[in-house]
This record gives sequence, structure tokens and C-alpha cells, in this order.
Amino acid sequence: MRRRKLPDGSWGGKTRVENDVDALCTHEWDQNPRNLLRRGSIRMEIRENVLTPQLNQNTNQQIKETSLNFLDDDDDNTGPSSPLHEVWNEIQGCNNWEGLLDPMNPHLRREILRYGELAQACYDSFDFDPRSKYCGTCKYHPSHFFPKLDMSHIGYAITRYLYATSNINLPNFFQKSSLRSVWSPHANWMGYVGVVSDADEVRRLGRRDIVIAWRGTVTYLEWIYDLKDILRPAHFGGDSSIKIESGFYDLYTKKEDSCNYCSFSAREQILAEVKRLVQYYGGEEEEISITITGHSLGAALAILSAYDIAEMKLNVVEDGGDTRKIPITVYSFAGPRVGNLKFKERCDELGVKVLRVINVHDKVPTVPGIIANEKLQFQKYIEETLSFPWSYAHVGVELALDHTHSPFLKPTNDLGCAHNLEAHLHLVDGYHGKGRRFRLANKRDIALVNKSSDFLRSDYSVPPHWRQDENKGMVRTSDGRWVMPERPRMEAHPPDTAHHLEQVLKRIDNPQIETT
Repeated sequence: MRRRKLPDGSWGGKTRVENDVDALCTHEWDQNPRNLLRRGSIRMEIRENVLTPQLNQNTNQQIKETSLNFLDDDDDNTGPSSPLHEVWNEIQGCNNWEGLLDPMNPHLRREILRYGELAQACYDSFDFDPRSKYCGTCKYHPSHFFPKLDMSHIGYAITRYLYATSNINLPNFFQKSSLRSVWSPHANWMGYVGVVSDADEVRRLGRRDIVIAWRGTVTYLEWIYDLKDILRPAHFGGDSSIKIESGFYDLYTKKEDSCNYCSFSAREQILAEVKRLVQYYGGEEEEISITITGHSLGAALAILSAYDIAEMKLNVVEDGGDTRKIPITVYSFAGPRVGNLKFKERCDELGVKVLRVINVHDKVPTVPGIIANEKLQFQKYIEETLSFPWSYAHVGVELALDHTHSPFLKPTNDLGCAHNLEAHLHLVDGYHGKGRRFRLANKRDIALVNKSSDFLRSDYSVPPHWRQDENKGMVRTSDGRWVMPERPRMEAHPPDTAHHLEQVLKRIDNPQIETT
């Protein structure tokens, strides 16, 4: 059955029973449209006894068996007691999310989903087509980025794009065109930096949020075989015992002088832009936060850049005679390990807060390294006594989800499905805490799961890998021919990048100097 997108953002072609579900649902957040995850939302709160008649006998039995493992939660439909602007520090992890994950706090669930959407936007806007000369770029100009993705409501503005050189030892991660004439032989688009620009959104959040979103890999896992289990000193601070996986380090720090897009490393781009934004908004009488998000390899870069920003003290603001710290939070999805135990401990010392969302069936969070026991004393013994090069440690707090708990997903051995970001967001939406029944809470359209995978049960009539540009990006000319349109050339770097990077370096050389 063919589906169509309706004006409200939902996907049409529903069955009679699905429409009955829509009619029965209640919407705790309908009074505040900013609380909706509007892109692709559908009006449904799944009731097992309504959907069951549509499923075959085997599926019925599996859902029944799965449901027996969950307890009804009387608090599922209760909203948060305080508005977000009053509790945002707790939601951003100032207390390491104690008491917020089990049961799942409604504010926290929506923030995880929101930052997950910002990470997913990197995939939805990226040109993966090797037959395009623009392969490896973002399809949209920064000013059109969120409108093109039907995310104008998000309230953020893009301040710069991020690029990295592909001339490093991660060949399975970078996307390259098969054509001779290409936009760049060396660069790949890696994500973006943005800031909340909408005044109403600033008030709702309770602060001016600076966001960094890193691109990862949608479902392809070949890049993990490129990891060499080699740890190298970070060189961002004075402690050479703090080490990072060499591939992540190279991706973050390497540059290519012959390429306009890679003349600054990804690290230099991040430091310069964060310096500029903190300097610009730091004098305002409002709170500021720095939030970094990413999926897969992008999650590793999110943690690495968060550590770097904190180590460089770019989140430290002089306010009159006082000094205040801007909180740094990472929402990591399906991310690998990044560094050794000293790296983890230094992140903790710097106050970097990391919430790692994982699927227990996903293999990526188990790499790199072969040491699986991450208990503190064991890890110290491995590093200090045996000096194994493959001794890695995860950073932050883990939110472990299980895709077998969702009655919407089919059994599969496809590792790409277990790693998929949209699947992770689906699991977050249905998670209410350990031992509680899986039930969607924020009206995320289940069709989004199949955007770039084949993970939904066939009963829902959602085709696999359904997302693509209209006519695959082809347009019809006035004389009736179909062509791939030229794209306007994008600015490689803001013209003041070198200036703000110089300020960062001056501050490192002399911490007492605050340049303007």
C-alpha cells in the first residue's frame, strides 16, 4: 500500500485499525506545540489490545510474551512538575542524571529526542550518492538547512559547517564521488555548529544553547574495521597519559593545506567557532550551555570535542570580577569508546557530562579494544601494570535500551538495524524505565524507523529505506530535459576563523590574557 505525506507531517495510507488508534489517543502536550517533535509526527499512543487484531498469530504471541516482562507504569501519562527552564541544569546532567533515567523523566526524554533529531539531520542532509559530483557535501545552504528538513520549528540557526580531510586512515567512513570533476578531492562535510536564535525557544529552554552536531554513519559498519586499537596522547593539555584512539584523533586534528575546506582542521574550526559564540553571547544577561551530539563515529567526535573545549577552557567566562563555567553536555548515540581510563577521568574532572544512549544488541559501543571489563580497579590494573594498548574506557552515564522490547520491530540479525539512529530514538520514545512496559510517549512516527533500514514489522506497511529526495534530486528544465542542478558554492570557513583561532592560542599561551 503506497503512503503519502499529509499536511500534518504524518504518513498516510493507514489501516482502519491505525486510524482507530489515532482516535483513541490522548495528547498531554497538545497545548504547547513547541513540545511536539513535529517532523513526521503522528497522533498515536499505541494500545496493545487495539493493534493486536492486525497482527498475525506468531506476532501476537511474541508481543504477549514480551509484554509479560513489563510492569504497567501509572505515571506514564503524567507530565513534568516543573517547566524546563527551571530544571534545565538537571536535565543537562549537572547531577549525572540521578533519578531521571528510571523512571524516565519526561523532560529528559524529549531533550534526548530533540538532540537526536539534530544529529539525524546530518544524515538527512548529506549527499551519499557516489554518482554526484557533490558526494560528501551537505545538500543545503546553512540558511536553508532546517527549513529544507522540515525543522523550522527547532529554533536554531546554523552558524558554520564543519569539514574534515579524508586523507586519513578511515577509508570506509568517508564518501567520495566516482566522477572526475568534484567539489573537493580531499574534504567531507562533518556536521555543523548552531545556536538558539528564536527568543521563545531561549525562554523555553532557560538558556542560550550552542549546539554542535557531528555526522556519523547511518547503518554501514565497515569503518569499525579501520580502527587500529592504537592509543595516542591527546596533546590538548599537559598530561601525556591522556590518550585517544588514533583514527578519531587524526580525523579531528588533521588538515590539508591545499584544500580550502580543510585548510583548518575540524578541531580548529570547532575551537574558533565556540570561542566566537561564547565571546558574543557571554556578555548577555542569560545562561549559556554547550551541547554536543552525534551518532556512531559522530558520537566519538562529540565526546572528543567536548573534552577539547573544556580542556582549552573555552567554557570559562569572565563575568566582571567573577568566573563562571558554561556547562558542557554530550548526548551520544551508539558511540564507540574514545580513549583510555585517564581520558575518562579527565573528562570527569573537567565537568563534561555525557549521556550515552545505546542498544544492547549494537556492536559499535564494544569497540575499539578487547578489554570488556570497565570496572575502575580492573581498568587501573590493566593500564598501570600491564600497559595493554587496547585498554579503553567509556565516558559518562549509560542509558541501555533493548530493541526486542519494542513490539513494532521485527526480529533481525542485521547489525545495521541495531545500530540505526532512528531505531535508537524509537526506543527512547517507548522507554519508561527498567521493568516498565514499552509505550510511545512523544508521538514519534514509527515510519521513521524504516527511513534508512528494514526494521519495522511488515504489518505496518512501511517500505524499507524509504527516504530519498524527490526525483532523486533531478529537476526538469524549461525545454523538458531532466538534469541534476548545479549547487551554489558554499563558503569554506567564515572569514574571521583565523582571528578567533588566534585568540584561542593566545589564551593558551597566557591564561591571564583575555583578548577581544
